[in-house]
Amino acid sequence: MAKDKSHYECSSCGASAAKWAGQCPGCGEWNTLTEVADQPDAGPQKNRFSALNKARPVETLSDIEEQDCVRAPTGIEEFDRVLGGGLVQGGVALLAGDPGIGKSTLMLQASEALSRDMKVLYVSGEESTAQIKLRAARLGLSGQRIRVMSEICLETVLATLAKEQSGFVAIDSIQTMYSSALTSAPGSVSQVRECAAHLTRYAKMTGTSVLLIGHSTKDQSIAGPRTLEHVVDVVAFMAGEPGSAYRLLRASKNRFGSTNEVGVFALLDTGMKCVSNPSAIFLSMHKAPAPGSCVMVTMEGTRPLLVEVQALVDTGGPSPRRLSVGLERDRLAMLLAVMHKHADLTTADQDVFVNAVGGVRITEPAADLAVMMAIQSSLRGKALPKGMFAFGEVGLSGEVRPAPRGQERLREAAKLGFSIAVTPQANVPKVSIEGLQIHGVDRVEEAMDLIRTF
Repeated sequence: MAKDKSHYECSSCGASAAKWAGQCPGCGEWNTLTEVADQPDAGPQKNRFSALNKARPVETLSDIEEQDCVRAPTGIEEFDRVLGGGLVQGGVALLAGDPGIGKSTLMLQASEALSRDMKVLYVSGEESTAQIKLRAARLGLSGQRIRVMSEICLETVLATLAKEQSGFVAIDSIQTMYSSALTSAPGSVSQVRECAAHLTRYAKMTGTSVLLIGHSTKDQSIAGPRTLEHVVDVVAFMAGEPGSAYRLLRASKNRFGSTNEVGVFALLDTGMKCVSNPSAIFLSMHKAPAPGSCVMVTMEGTRPLLVEVQALVDTGGPSPRRLSVGLERDRLAMLLAVMHKHADLTTADQDVFVNAVGGVRITEPAADLAVMMAIQSSLRGKALPKGMFAFGEVGLSGEVRPAPRGQERLREAAKLGFSIAVTPQANVPKVSIEGLQIHGVDRVEEAMDLIRTF
């Protein structure tokens, strides 16, 4: 009996190879090549590519009329913020995250809100219709206008979509879908890629909004080939700290909006609830100011957020440690060197730990000044004044550079009751803000000397 032919595909990038290797030749990842059976020949070469012989009309770009994106708001404010205002007609969005993070809950709530204005079809490959009904009852959703089916065959789903003519389709999840045209198992590279491509093609041809749920891997990346992320229009990832009820939703790709926005949710028994004041979850509740703590204002897209930065400086051993959670470790080492060079504050023989409260990740350099002030506060063992915050980028030569959108940062902090600000001199407003005392600094040594006067 002839042996079935096969090849190897990378589960990360989708590259193929004739033989197994420890490292993928395409993306360089290790142990990602899996064996996939070759598909049978589809027929003679001339029949397989007969569509190439048919020319299609083309248009001149300047002659094409501009059309605004038709959006359908989901009714969930934080979700719409990340999407850019709502789901786009004919757009395909991918919602990924860890198991139990709240993806299906958010999708079902969005389906309930969208069903008031359009026909909705919820396709589940992981749960039965009875399980979906139980979850809807727990969330307090009526579900009177949500059409539900439990199916994993792509061809059956596409036939149902053509019959139902729904305006919004939810697929939970893309890793459970399979096409009968392929012999590989559901969740494999070829199946995920094929199913996503067919659903995207259907969405573009009919103007249907499609929302896919995707699983994530151990390294917090979307399971399946990278081509899955290239096919869809929006890639949103939901994350949360273990044991915490708060969830953060970010978009790593958005063809119809910004990728800088963040949505904040609280996962409760009644479902995902939008957090109207996200700054409250990133500020610890000290009864009195504590040494090593400084509040900063960071920008998440168009939203200013107040985040508490905590630092702990302790006597180290022969090899002092530098550990940061929520901030870049290499940038922490750079800031310590700048403090020693320009402010005469040495930590060479001490352990330095820095943490951003609430599990938030701060990537912008405007956190530099707040990190330095928190480290100096812990080093001196003296708390900063109550109601004080800081922001600003620090350069290697010791200068304090301005942060973008400084006016919005100051107004947000003043609105939340903060009264003392340490900012770059260039961010000091010409018109004073009521209830806010602003200290502008140009150099690191000025900021460190200013703290000693409090």
